[in-house]
Amino acid sequence: MKSTLIRITLISFLFVLSIPNFTSAEIKTFVKEYTYQESEDDSRNSSRTIALSMVKRLLLEELGTYLESVTEVQNFQLTKDQIVTLTAGIVQTEIVDEKWDGRIYRLRARIAADSDNVIKSIDALRSDREKTKELEEVRERSDEQLQEIERLRKELAAAKDESRAKKKAAYDDTISSLKAIEWFEKGLASGRSGDHNNAIENFSMAINLDPKFAMAYNNRGNTYINLGKHRQAIEDYNKAIELNPKYAETYYSRGLAYGKVNDHERASVDSAVIAAPQRKEAAEGGIKKGTTLGRFKVYIHYAREKDKKMAEDFSVYLKSKGYASVETEKILHKKRDIRYFHDEDKDSALLLKKHLNDFLAGSANTEKVNMYIKNLYFVCPALFLLGRLYFK
Repeated sequence: MKSTLIRITLISFLFVLSIPNFTSAEIKTFVKEYTYQESEDDSRNSSRTIALSMVKRLLLEELGTYLESVTEVQNFQLTKDQIVTLTAGIVQTEIVDEKWDGRIYRLRARIAADSDNVIKSIDALRSDREKTKELEEVRERSDEQLQEIERLRKELAAAKDESRAKKKAAYDDTISSLKAIEWFEKGLASGRSGDHNNAIENFSMAINLDPKFAMAYNNRGNTYINLGKHRQAIEDYNKAIELNPKYAETYYSRGLAYGKVNDHERASVDSAVIAAPQRKEAAEGGIKKGTTLGRFKVYIHYAREKDKKMAEDFSVYLKSKGYASVETEKILHKKRDIRYFHDEDKDSALLLKKHLNDFLAGSANTEKVNMYIKNLYFVCPALFLLGRLYFK
């Protein structure tokens, strides 16, 4: 197969990619109420946890129905289920009113969503395959917990004295796991809004409620990275890997964290652990199904010696995503910009741009400097896609 050449010139590590503008801001508010009839094995806390989980589902469904009708979201070509899954990691549910009379728990809640911000966040998340997969797993986990709660409720109603204690303990543990998901989703929303300290608290609550919640450890580790606390991040990554040894993205993140504390030997080991099947899975997550990263040759160019380590880290990251050939090279270049071009496949070029964006978003040392994208297609029409990202 013909080899496709991609060149990237990385001159500085101090930037973020911009996101396209959508329509003017509009706050949409959705309000729902849920009534839960508790059993004799429920407490006020368990009743509230179940009622909150159910009312949030109703709210996300209604928000998903609205977003499904918005032109920008229609262009994303997402199903309603996909929209609901992504928005769970973006918006937060606010409790308006709650009442409990000892048997019935009534909970009224709302979601107030800034349409522009939600659409932008969906756009960013839909191209982040790892984060999308994580949100899908969280939703599936929540479904399983609710099904398990219903099953245990029925079994407890018919249980004999000798088996009740064990089933009641399982019921309480399942309630705690469901509540952990609530705090986990709060952590995701806090992190996306830039409130990293609050995100740490939320992920910690999720871990306290469910000590086997690997995703909570991984995301708290990522948040520690954003705060520059690399050793705390490594501890969380260690726990996430202990709970889920197949958590490929965590090996990569831990490898970068080891690099930040100058433990390059362990960083190299983590890079090697990212196994071929996981690389293949990552490679198959392109903008379009069938995008094959193995045929690409990528050259990462840097002009300053102090950017060498960053270029090498990005090289490791691209290899973990399935790129077969990635080389770094120091060149004579004075301009502070990034250059990328691609001569035949727009979707592959966009995927490379996404990987660059993901890499930068995961770095604690990235200083947020406003950028804009200048499309040079009309200047150089011989190339399918050509762009340059400038500092303002």
